[in-house]
Amino acid sequence: MKVYTRRGDSGQTDLFGGRRVSKDDVRVEAYGEVDELNACVGVALAAGVQDDVAALGVCIQGELFALGAYLATPDKRRREKGAIPVLSDDHVAHLEERIDAFEGEIEPLQRFVLPGGAPAAAAFHVARTVCRRAERRVVALDRLDKLDEVALRYLNRLSDLLFVLARLENARAGCGDVEWEGAGR
Repeated sequence: MKVYTRRGDSGQTDLFGGRRVSKDDVRVEAYGEVDELNACVGVALAAGVQDDVAALGVCIQGELFALGAYLATPDKRRREKGAIPVLSDDHVAHLEERIDAFEGEIEPLQRFVLPGGAPAAAAFHVARTVCRRAERRVVALDRLDKLDEVALRYLNRLSDLLFVLARLENARAGCGDVEWEGAGR
């Protein structure tokens, strides 16, 4: 199979199931943002993290791939026929469990923190912001074509986890967070 097909040269793409849409369709924007988020998580993992974070990151990447496939397949029957994995409340609960566990390793948050610090922390901060953008695109899609609400909850909780992972990586690297001093300085 070739990487290029030339089918998208006119600005359209195929959804899973065959329907063609414009590449700036809200659905394509939504799963495209999820794909970008998945790549950002990969960059954060490549920046050097401990085994527990690496294993979690690979798990998250698989879940993001499943979410992207869900978003790219608007027809429920097609999703079932294609055995497209669906995120569940268990996936959201797992994110919450990891947040709670990792927060035990970091100092309680006193102020807003500036993105940055250790390379992996900075990469997780970028992933967090991309996650929020993906969430906004998925919300826009949900307004047009009602989605399973777990998709929104998952992205919302994932952005929280990515923030905690950024702080965790700074703590593990011994550099801590840079707190924002506010506008009055």
